Amino acid sequence: MKIRRAQVADAGECWNIRNQAIRHGCRHSYATDVIAAWTPDTVPAGQSEVIEAFPFFVAEHESGRLVATGFLDVDAQRVEAVFTLPEYTGLGAASLILDTVKAEARQRGMAVLSLSSTPNAQSFYEKHGFESQGERTYYSSLAQQNLYCIEMILAL
Repeated sequence: MKIRRAQVADAGECWNIRNQAIRHGCRHSYATDVIAAWTPDTVPAGQSEVIEAFPFFVAEHESGRLVATGFLDVDAQRVEAVFTLPEYTGLGAASLILDTVKAEARQRGMAVLSLSSTPNAQSFYEKHGFESQGERTYYSSLAQQNLYCIEMILAL
């Protein structure tokens, strides 16, 4: 598994990884209609802009297939979009992405990182040193409703 910076040409694959991860991983946390609204097949115009604006990383399998994503929102000092294709879950791709994002944050002099975790991913982030700061809701413009999540932080 190789970690590299995403390129604008990867936007469609990154969006697909996101959608597949949410549809599979969040199916026990959110209603089916919410997940369907939250994961439209059409790639939003902003996806390419996010890839260009932030340190956005992908895990590339030996086959050349992109299997995981994640990025550092430098302005907010937040971990975002850590997603893995369901068939690659548990193989370490998301851990490599998260380690790369943390290293990028340290290199930029950040002392703390935060993130909003879906319920199904909370234990993954805890294994990587993140601590829960409590529950909250996040308004998703795609789902057009509030989604339950867990706020987490990590001292670097």
